[in-house]
Amino acid sequence: MVSSDQRRRQLAREKFERQHQRRTQSRKRKQRNQVIAAAVAMVLAAAGAAFATGAFSDDGKDKDKVTQAGKASETPAPPTPSEAKSPEPAMSIDKKAAYSMKLTTNRGPVNIAMEASKTPRTVNSFNALAGKGYFDGTKCHRLTTDGIFVLQCGDPKGDGSGGPGYNIPDENLDGLGKPGGDGTVTFPAGTVAMANTSQPNTGGSQFFLVYKETKLPPSYTPFGKMDAASLKAVEKIAKAGVTGGGADGPPKNTVTVEKATVTKG
Repeated sequence: MVSSDQRRRQLAREKFERQHQRRTQSRKRKQRNQVIAAAVAMVLAAAGAAFATGAFSDDGKDKDKVTQAGKASETPAPPTPSEAKSPEPAMSIDKKAAYSMKLTTNRGPVNIAMEASKTPRTVNSFNALAGKGYFDGTKCHRLTTDGIFVLQCGDPKGDGSGGPGYNIPDENLDGLGKPGGDGTVTFPAGTVAMANTSQPNTGGSQFFLVYKETKLPPSYTPFGKMDAASLKAVEKIAKAGVTGGGADGPPKNTVTVEKATVTKG
């Protein structure tokens, strides 16, 4: 028999997954609209250029010029910034070494220990992004306080749709043990894991800090662990709650990552 607490956790997990899917669908709609707008702009630009060069004049040469204008309008639209795919950073870390990431925030430092041997491509990506200042000035945009207990960060857009333009593969998915009968594993308090789009191998720059034991499907790369002081800082943020009084949304106490640094050892 399923207890009320188990049912509540199950509903929270399902809500967490649904929101991931909605954000993904919203991003795809925005990308599609941007592509359509770019294509229309190119058609209008081609038509305007053809008119400016006399392509629609009645001088006996219209046919060839119209054909040329038509070919120009069929040129594929360039990718929009959200579609553009950047290459995953070249491997530049020592896969056998331990690394640490420090997030200097307006709510205090968050120190995360990372093991490159277990999640080399994830650690390498954070090393490259932090080195470029990618996370500096970003906000932790999502706090969940019922069933799922995480603070999510790493999105430069601040709405859950941003990313670095590339995806990294899932790693260490069995690092928290085998799933139980409900298909979940326990993410202990202090765990740091990659967010994704609810599809395999779609990690980018977003990650979440687990401040209280949470059960989730083993679909999120666990790549780090906060120290005790950092966990307390995140617990304090969570205690203040979500903006508007709900259980899922921007934290009431705004969290800004002022600087992110990754160091070896």
